Amino acid sequence: MPSIAGHSSSKIYTAGPEDYDAIVEVWEQSVRTTHDFVTPDDIDHFKPLIRNEMLPKTDVVYMKDDEGRISGFAGVVGDKIEMLFVSPRYFGKGIGKKLFWHAVCEMQAYKLDVNESNLSAVNFYMRQGCKVIGRSPLDGMGKPYPILHLEWTHTA
Repeated sequence: MPSIAGHSSSKIYTAGPEDYDAIVEVWEQSVRTTHDFVTPDDIDHFKPLIRNEMLPKTDVVYMKDDEGRISGFAGVVGDKIEMLFVSPRYFGKGIGKKLFWHAVCEMQAYKLDVNESNLSAVNFYMRQGCKVIGRSPLDGMGKPYPILHLEWTHTA
């Protein structure tokens, strides 16, 4: 497999508690760049919840750049991708796609939710073959951020 820009290998690692701080840093950078509809106060509210409650209950995988920094990660619970975030410095470099397909093919995760207002993410998932199967006016924390429920279905 060809290497991804800034990555000497396309290896995917399994995260442990020692990786959580770096993963949350990637989450925050990505959210602040892509989620202009989320308030800074909400980001500050979600950050410890991601770190202390979500990550320990999630199967998380990540990729590292040539300097050993986490460049992107995906988190799966059951058959659902709960998180997929890429460091802004690696947007458009294939990290998200590699992590998405790892979650689908290796972790058997076919469902996911995405903020309706995050058009770049919605379009990314549609390009991967996901379809909208539902919509909620509130996110999982009851905040007024509409969510699209997506599913990837293999069609032969």
